[in-house]
Amino acid sequence: MTKPALITTLDPTALRAVLEAHKRFLEGRSGGRRANLSYTNLAEFDLEGVDLPEAELTGARLNGASLAGARLDGATLFGADLRDADLRRASLVRADLRGACLRGANLAGADLAGADLREGQIALQALTSGFRILKHETRPGELDFAVLSGANMRGAHMNGAMACSTDFSDADLTGAQLGGARLCNAVLDGANLTGAQLHQADLAGASFRRAVIAGADLSGAMIDRGALTEVLAAPPPIFYVDDQPLQEVVRAHERWCESEGAQGAGAKLGEVDFRTLPSLAGRRLTALAAPGSIFFGMNMRGAQLQGADLCGADLRSVDLREADLRGAKLRDALLNRADLRAAKLGPLPILEGRVARTDLSRAVLRHADLRGADFRRARMLQIDCAGARDEGADYRDAELEA
Repeated sequence: MTKPALITTLDPTALRAVLEAHKRFLEGRSGGRRANLSYTNLAEFDLEGVDLPEAELTGARLNGASLAGARLDGATLFGADLRDADLRRASLVRADLRGACLRGANLAGADLAGADLREGQIALQALTSGFRILKHETRPGELDFAVLSGANMRGAHMNGAMACSTDFSDADLTGAQLGGARLCNAVLDGANLTGAQLHQADLAGASFRRAVIAGADLSGAMIDRGALTEVLAAPPPIFYVDDQPLQEVVRAHERWCESEGAQGAGAKLGEVDFRTLPSLAGRRLTALAAPGSIFFGMNMRGAQLQGADLCGADLRSVDLREADLRGAKLRDALLNRADLRAAKLGPLPILEGRVARTDLSRAVLRHADLRGADFRRARMLQIDCAGARDEGADYRDAELEA
């Protein structure tokens, strides 16, 4: 008797039927059935935007498949072949990717929060020879040469993962488990490694330019000398400006704003680490001079920053929703992954017939959320908006380079 092949193939009609049944399953309708595409050959398939949360895809062949924008939250992709797959902006929250081969896959902007990317092997019972291991053409659990730029990998499980020469630039790896992982020659520029576990990891040749390593465990890790010279470590417990605590200086600036200069003092705080403050949400900081200062990850929602000088400031991952930044100077500022939803960055009236324009020249807004932001008449020359979301943003009369 001929033994049935392990990998099966579905024609497009059968695949559509599986997807429709899964949709009914998710909606709780009659005829619904959880999709089981285990050991199915879907290589090179166009599955862009496919909706398969909680689906079973163990050992599936998805190499070269187009899965951009796919929803695979909680899906089981144990041992799946995802080599060279297009997974840009895909949602893989808490997905089981143990032993999956992601070599060369593009996961830029994907959401892998809580995903399990540890090594794993599938043992299959043969009829006569006991158990055998299902192997891909390359090593299971491999992320080598994958693109994870701007991906959300908060709390991802990657202990022992193979990720040499992988691009993690601007990725959020907060609390990620990377113990013993092989990350040699990986690009971690701008990555958020706050609280990440990297003990015994191989980081030889890895790049950490502007990476955040506050609270990261690097014990026993193999790191090149000088590789951590440009990283952002944990802030000091308290920051002093001319023998005054930063909190007092900021309060004096607020009094200066509220009294129109009659009380307090306008703050000039170049290259100050504001992370020592609990929050700047809703604070009145008009005309604050803080070029080159650090605000990484802070809550500044609704802050009044009209006319502020924030040139070269580190505003990565900052919550600036509904903040008033009209007329602010943001040249060369880092706003990677910042939340600027409904922020005001239009012109600021200063005298009758005169306005100050917001200047974002050369600012970096990679993977930022710009939805509903007001950029009217703003200077936006040579900005980097790769991966940013800007639905509903107002760019009327903005100075944008073609």
